[in-house]
Amino acid sequence: MGRRTAWWRVAVVGIVLGAVAGAPGHPGFAASASPSTSPPASPSASASPSSSATASSYAFAEDAPSVTGAADTADAEILEPGTTYRSSLPSDGKVYYRLRLDGTSTVYVAATAVPPTDAAVTPTEGVRVSVQDADGRSCSAGDTASIGAGRSPRPLTVWGARQLSPSRSLCQGAGTYYVVVERVLRTESTPGDWDLELAPVLEPGLRKAGSTSAPEAWDSATPSPPAGTAVRVRGGGGFGSATALEQGVWRDDLRPGQTLFYEVPVDWGQQVYATADLSSSSGGGAGGGFVPGGVNLALYNPVRGLVDATSISYNGSQKSGALAALPPVGYDNRYAVSDRVNGMRFAGAYYLVVHLAARVGEEFGDGPFGLVLRVRVKGEATVGPGYAGQSEPSGIFQVGLLGRSSGTAGQADSSGGDGGGDGGDAGMKLVAVGGIGAGTVVLVVLGVWVVVGRRRAAGV
Repeated sequence: MGRRTAWWRVAVVGIVLGAVAGAPGHPGFAASASPSTSPPASPSASASPSSSATASSYAFAEDAPSVTGAADTADAEILEPGTTYRSSLPSDGKVYYRLRLDGTSTVYVAATAVPPTDAAVTPTEGVRVSVQDADGRSCSAGDTASIGAGRSPRPLTVWGARQLSPSRSLCQGAGTYYVVVERVLRTESTPGDWDLELAPVLEPGLRKAGSTSAPEAWDSATPSPPAGTAVRVRGGGGFGSATALEQGVWRDDLRPGQTLFYEVPVDWGQQVYATADLSSSSGGGAGGGFVPGGVNLALYNPVRGLVDATSISYNGSQKSGALAALPPVGYDNRYAVSDRVNGMRFAGAYYLVVHLAARVGEEFGDGPFGLVLRVRVKGEATVGPGYAGQSEPSGIFQVGLLGRSSGTAGQADSSGGDGGGDGGDAGMKLVAVGGIGAGTVVLVVLGVWVVVGRRRAAGV
């Protein structure tokens, strides 16, 4: 009896500890970043590279299936929305992938091209993507990204779309479509393939049609960046491993040639603002000169479409760069001409991506260089647009585990306070879910324990 009773006590303690370990703030529960004296290393820096030549490797999505880009549409392989793929992009020529689309959803395809870390690249070369119908007509203007003044090999992300709109006549029906990816303005770069990640996303239509014009006015005042003590974090090596941040001040280390990824939840009706501060050099470089475009800060929306970016030249002194003021997240933003406005078209995880040019290492040493990110999320969360179905991948246009912002059928929305403070109601929902789960497990186990004890006492 004594040994059996002890066994039950051990079981209760083990299950309770396991439930608590799954709650926010404990290992095993993927929540937002929190203070840590020993932050986990990102895939892009797990080996603590000693030179910039090995510091910019991109962390591709885990278990991503491989697809081969075809030289023509006849052999194009299928891409399924909701699945992230790995492929490659040749030096010359276009590669094609196929989509089978319905006539009720908008589909986006992001392509992230990754040059080899030791590749010679020029400022103007880059990558372009477009979505075309079966007759070769483009569904939207091709999106192009280039290396930039830093002349540093780095991940380049572009996005194409088949967008349903009552004001458009092309690309509105169900059928076969093609994703076309190509290198552009390649002149002096190193020959050879670039790695490629493809992320198709499906956005369902609305239950009820709304406005078809962009908001005419919004608060364009630049908010003050948050102050306070910076919390140590470690940026991820790719979109799929981006480190979750809330409103606040965050401290990281960045090496020349390295790109770090972070994600910030932004709900419907909220505005996001961010600055990046790079520390002064501690010396050690051969040149000690000037690197145009030494630091690049970019913001991407939940489908990896570029919203805004800023480039900062570096001369060894501390430097700061900031994103432009952006509108509140709103469905109708998609009808605006400006990328900064139409990119803010859905709620979800927005990605902050920071790159430090490899040439900074040549001039000022391998670092690491101190990076401080100041993130502000402003405004109250509002009701979502009311989607008629589910996105692929599921939940991509939601904030928080309970997905209150998606506006999908049968879901209600509750507004939070100012989107920042200590992380907002998204974090509270994570706590609530963890607490409910842990409490339920404890009650069930204690109930079983009481029943077993009574049966034994009765001699059963």
